[in-house]
Amino acid sequence: MEEAIALPELVARGGVGGVLMGLANLVPGVSGGTMLLAAGVYPTFISAIADLTTLRFRTRSIVALGTIGGAAALVILLFAGVLKDLVIEQRWAMYSIFIGLTLGGVPVVWRLARPATPTLWASAAVGFVLMVLMAFGGERTISGGTHWPLLLLSGLAGASAMILPGVSGGYILLLLGQYEVILGAVDSLKIGLFGWDGGGVDGALVMGSMDVLVPVGVGVVIGVVGVGNLLKWLLQHHDKAILGLLLGLLVGAVVGLYPFQEPVRPAEGYVHRGVVLDAAGVASLDEKHWPLQRVPPTGGQIAGALALALGGFTTTLLIDRLGGRKTGTEGRN
Repeated sequence: MEEAIALPELVARGGVGGVLMGLANLVPGVSGGTMLLAAGVYPTFISAIADLTTLRFRTRSIVALGTIGGAAALVILLFAGVLKDLVIEQRWAMYSIFIGLTLGGVPVVWRLARPATPTLWASAAVGFVLMVLMAFGGERTISGGTHWPLLLLSGLAGASAMILPGVSGGYILLLLGQYEVILGAVDSLKIGLFGWDGGGVDGALVMGSMDVLVPVGVGVVIGVVGVGNLLKWLLQHHDKAILGLLLGLLVGAVVGLYPFQEPVRPAEGYVHRGVVLDAAGVASLDEKHWPLQRVPPTGGQIAGALALALGGFTTTLLIDRLGGRKTGTEGRN
């Protein structure tokens, strides 16, 4: 049930929640819904979506979505480039953190899903298998393609994931191969608008970023308006099946986050964005488009990865505990 919050406090909580949600959307493994729980505005956020998508323009709903959405958008704009560079340059360390953050979402969903039923376990198995198939179903690169149907799907999936506590939209983008693509476009938009690279406003850079951001934005709108309300209905009427599926997706997500990967130059005949490359094409292919291959880690990397994963896991649990105290509930919201 939505908590009655005075407007000044709603603005403050909404701002904090929006900042946390923006950071969550940038970091694979962290759930935007969990962050809104931590700020104590998750029920208000869901109610505001329901109000505005059914053309009920309540002041509280407009204020809630305005503060949460505005703060999240600002954080994404400011920090997208930093996170993209860290993922590319410190891949094993960042992926280890993402694994911990992802697994930290399992207790969040489990608390909502219990007691376990055969439907829950069957749905969890389906979700796990789907994630494994996605992880091994295609060759991954540092930077995926920019075909608009996939970008549209990425925006839709990311927006849908942020509705549900414990589910990471950033991870879905990473698995779809669009994480660095979208963050790079956001960073290009920032530089193009504000000239933060030392120059003035760059219209060409802004327009170039729109090739990625427009289809993603359309997907986000569809996800929030359509899928968000659908997921809310499904949770109300088929909660065991949906929550079981989410559990399976979270556990299976770790399969696609193997930390120890590095780019390798492809051989002649490699297909890049539908084009078969000859020797010259392979030689000129930017490293960010090289396929990733799994490599054996050193002993130090294994120890470091375990420590970072444990830190990420603990962080998600602490955030969830904070959210449980602020909302005064340990059950479904």
